[in-house]
Amino acid sequence: MQQPLRIGEIASRTGRSIHTIRWYETQGLIPDVVRDSGGRRVYSEYHIRWLDLMERLRRTGMSITQMREYTTLAKQGGAMLAQRRALLAGHQVRVRENIIRWTEALTLIDAKIEFYDEWMANGDRPAVEPHRRLAKSKRALKTAIQS
Repeated sequence: MQQPLRIGEIASRTGRSIHTIRWYETQGLIPDVVRDSGGRRVYSEYHIRWLDLMERLRRTGMSITQMREYTTLAKQGGAMLAQRRALLAGHQVRVRENIIRWTEALTLIDAKIEFYDEWMANGDRPAVEPHRRLAKSKRALKTAIQS
């Protein structure tokens, strides 16, 4: 049998504050938290893994509403696997689109840095502007992604 964990232990092990853990719980983002006879929350290793999942989803830009929906579906067990998968698949598409946008933005930043490096090294403003360098950088990026 697993050793029950208190909120302070969960906070210490996950790097989240007690306040944050309570907020997640009040938002319906931590399933199956029980209370002992004294009214104190009792957690398990499951809750540590769940908090990690919620943090990762949050970092990908998933909304609290979608995280709550996912948690609600998960609480319903295997009968909702298709719905959980669909929710994650939709989010996956949005994350991939964001990665493309961020990659394009990073490519521009790389071109600007390269432009300034050349300018500083040579003392003269380079003839090729950063936005013209993008075509070359995008081709290189596309080749790298495909390999």
